[in-house]
Amino acid sequence: MLITNANVITWEKPNRIIENQAIFIENGRIKEMGAAEELALRYPDAEKWDAHSQYVMPGSICAHTHFYGAYSRGLYIPGEPAQNFVEILEKLWWPLDKSLSHEAVHFSALVCLLDAIKNGTTTLVDHHASPSAIQYSLDDIATAVDASGVRVSLCYEVTDRNGADGARAGIAENLRFINLIKRGDGAEGRLSALFGLHASLTLSEETLNACREAAPEEIGFHIHVAEDPADEIDCLEKYHTRVINRLFAHNLLGPKSLIVHAVHVDEQERQLLKGTNTWVSHQPRSNMNNAVGLPKVEAMLDAGIRVCLGNDGFSNAMWDEWKACYLAHKLINQDPRRMPASTIAQMAIYNNAGLAKMLFPKISLGAIVPGDEADLIFVDYQPFTPVTVDNLPWHIVFGFQDSMVTSTMVAGKFLMKDRQVLSLDEEKITYQARKLAPDVWDKFNQNFL
Repeated sequence: MLITNANVITWEKPNRIIENQAIFIENGRIKEMGAAEELALRYPDAEKWDAHSQYVMPGSICAHTHFYGAYSRGLYIPGEPAQNFVEILEKLWWPLDKSLSHEAVHFSALVCLLDAIKNGTTTLVDHHASPSAIQYSLDDIATAVDASGVRVSLCYEVTDRNGADGARAGIAENLRFINLIKRGDGAEGRLSALFGLHASLTLSEETLNACREAAPEEIGFHIHVAEDPADEIDCLEKYHTRVINRLFAHNLLGPKSLIVHAVHVDEQERQLLKGTNTWVSHQPRSNMNNAVGLPKVEAMLDAGIRVCLGNDGFSNAMWDEWKACYLAHKLINQDPRRMPASTIAQMAIYNNAGLAKMLFPKISLGAIVPGDEADLIFVDYQPFTPVTVDNLPWHIVFGFQDSMVTSTMVAGKFLMKDRQVLSLDEEKITYQARKLAPDVWDKFNQNFL
């Protein structure tokens, strides 16, 4: 395919914005970029697609999400509102994940993947839980991923909160899916695997030992850490150490592991994260929604910790996460100099791309350069001020809207073209998902009581 009339944002480092470019794609990858006339002569048989002077850029990457939370939208929670983070878990998330059948798991993934395609998010890292449907639940999601055309890393959230049998089943599901990926059975290379853990406060020593013993050395862990002070308090009371120290003692940190939130880690824990080269994912919208505070993201980045940007199951409109991040850190620090948009770009573009390359080691993605996967989005942004390499992050915060994404492509294949989703039947999926909702909500009420 030859894409013409594109204003290309390469997101190389250093970044380039090149007007009126053509991009030649072959076998799902970017082969060449240049003047349209030259490339048309070189590749006369290529299918042509006119970008009509839209911005063409790499698709967004989400470093942490929860497809299984889709059925929380509009859900009525009985009784008094949750007054702290632990109550949010007990009153919402734990009754909800228990309410999911295999069919509900599948459709919760499909509706989130639809959302991702429409908002230009082409790679996501999911963290799954469905205690009533553990075995093969990752296949329920993988089937949806395969149909969607999106790239996704999957894992199952191991926890002790559903008893020893539930913990063992979670370990087994992670291992089963990891072995499936090792065999190469994964949506044409668009699936990868991590080993999922919930959080320190729901994991015993025995279970952490079992997870470390079971997980292959080359596979990293994906775990929530110190999202709320309750996680650190629980760890100190039970194990007389802080959460990061506990995970380090169990050999769960490292350059292939991803910890999520890290809101309440201290300086010594941050040094352990740096020393082990562990990835961290920040979710500002979720942190604000749960009123748990915000992590010291800038301090972590300054220390050399690779902090990424996720959404924790909020909408897959990742530019909304940029905007929340930009504003929230200014407010909580009462300092307008904090969290400049260029810092968010470091997380959302460069660090997220680094994480994605770690998860999908056979490919390169995250930039428009020869050899990278053609995971592209087309953005109908009509700026009334100049867009430059230096001010682009601020244009994203103040100007770009996710609704401006008109087309989404992964591996050279259009998943959405001119706002028409091609890979999934949106009407059928939303209809089927809506039919399942009453049953999920009925089970939620039974689990809640």
